[in-house]
Amino acid sequence: MCLLSLAQQAVAKSSDRILDLDLSTELNHGIVVSNLAYDVAKELGKDETFCYQMAIAGLLHDIGKLKLTGYIDGQEKDPLLIEELKYVRMHSALGYEELKNQNYSETVLKSILYHHENYDGSGYPENLSGDSIPLGARILRVCDVYAALSSDRPYRKAFDVETVMELMIDEIKNFDMEVFLAFQRVIHNNE
Repeated sequence: MCLLSLAQQAVAKSSDRILDLDLSTELNHGIVVSNLAYDVAKELGKDETFCYQMAIAGLLHDIGKLKLTGYIDGQEKDPLLIEELKYVRMHSALGYEELKNQNYSETVLKSILYHHENYDGSGYPENLSGDSIPLGARILRVCDVYAALSSDRPYRKAFDVETVMELMIDEIKNFDMEVFLAFQRVIHNNE
């Protein structure tokens, strides 16, 4: 199934719940993550092929969210928030499944699958920790958090860069320190 078809299905099934996708917001988020992931990989001294793979993974990292509305349809009108969050946590695995037979590299696929793993082992889907998390996923983790915090959300306004950095430092256990320091250099060089 192509990306456009998935996007059209998501729009057709939208409702006023947490899983609604504003596709322009999701696309913009993917672009920000893509650009940051490329720049962080470059800052880490990775070759152009790896950097390009990070750009692709950044753009596609949340594609599994397009499939989530189908998992909720047919249930109660207002399921418990915790139940919806259980489904939201499936998006990285759903994205991986959607893309694995579409000729994407293992770097892209594993980065998407594990982009919510935390360096301390508290993430998902497999509670990987440290260097057992693929480097691409560790890069996406930092870039995804930054992009989310620095963007407007339906429930809050975007945080300024200084506040985002403070919030991320407060949760430093979630990030690979080498990747986080490279990320900080990228952000500060772009100011």
